[in-house]
Amino acid sequence: MRRSWFGLLLGCVLLALMPLAASAQEGERLVVYSGRTEGLIGPILQQFVDETGVQLDIRYGGTAEMAATILEEGDNSPADVFIAQDAGALGALAAAGRLSALPSDILERVPSQYQSSEGLWVGLSGRARVLVYNTNLIQPEELPDSILDLTAPEWQGRIGWAPTNASLQANVTAMRLLLGEDATRDWLEGMVANGAVAFENNDSIVQAVINGEIPAGLVNHYYVFEFKEQFPDAPIALHHFAAGDVGALVNVAGAGVVSTSQNKGLAQRLILYLLGKNAQTYFANTTGEYPLIEGVPANPHVTPLDQVQGPEIDLSQLNDLQTTLDLMRDTGALP
Repeated sequence: MRRSWFGLLLGCVLLALMPLAASAQEGERLVVYSGRTEGLIGPILQQFVDETGVQLDIRYGGTAEMAATILEEGDNSPADVFIAQDAGALGALAAAGRLSALPSDILERVPSQYQSSEGLWVGLSGRARVLVYNTNLIQPEELPDSILDLTAPEWQGRIGWAPTNASLQANVTAMRLLLGEDATRDWLEGMVANGAVAFENNDSIVQAVINGEIPAGLVNHYYVFEFKEQFPDAPIALHHFAAGDVGALVNVAGAGVVSTSQNKGLAQRLILYLLGKNAQTYFANTTGEYPLIEGVPANPHVTPLDQVQGPEIDLSQLNDLQTTLDLMRDTGALP
């Protein structure tokens, strides 16, 4: 009889502890610094919260701004995960020793050209740089083969760009690496002198092209997809520059675990989730980006990634953002 009462008491204790264990797991929390906008990344991050119970404290801002904040915070940064719009900002943090090495079960999911050569960050989705154009104002045969051609007189005042946008800044960094500082300076000065119209972001450029305010603009491919999804009759199309041209750069949005994180295992879990089939399908079908894992097809309305022949470049080398920003300010591309 004594043994029976003891078993009953032990069972009650275990039952009492079970809710405590569950609530402890539900209390898990990560701090995420996101250089991607809430409209693009927010829904899939919320799915992670819903499916895992892990709470996310998310701080949104520009990619360069978020990277600079982590650098300024140093050892006191509360960030666990940094999600960037481009590889350059991730490379800058990696070079400064502010990212932790990722385990093989994360790195092996993504092709080597879309991750850090040192295993410090990984791409989550791919994006190609393109020229969006108004089909009522420009004929396909008028489109240039190279981004360098946009400084020609026939494009005077006809091209939109977003100099404060991380994707354009990464494209300029790639230009510095592939063509050299002098050629990049010449292009930036040529764009400014040619009256390139500055916009705050890619959305604004595409909308201006639709409205006929400008005939064409430099953007990431998926912005064209998004507008065509909402407005199928919009008079816009995208143009890929010639194979190997620096204007055809294929970059990635990516993520890394901040070196000062006290929740590295949980932070890696979030990145694994974003590389899972559900999240990769979301990037393909909802945002029109390129999935990076095997078994998830690209959206049928975008040019297949294997047909986008960007320049050969190590994305890990797009880490010298400061020199790019200095050059853009010096040429008048940035205020």
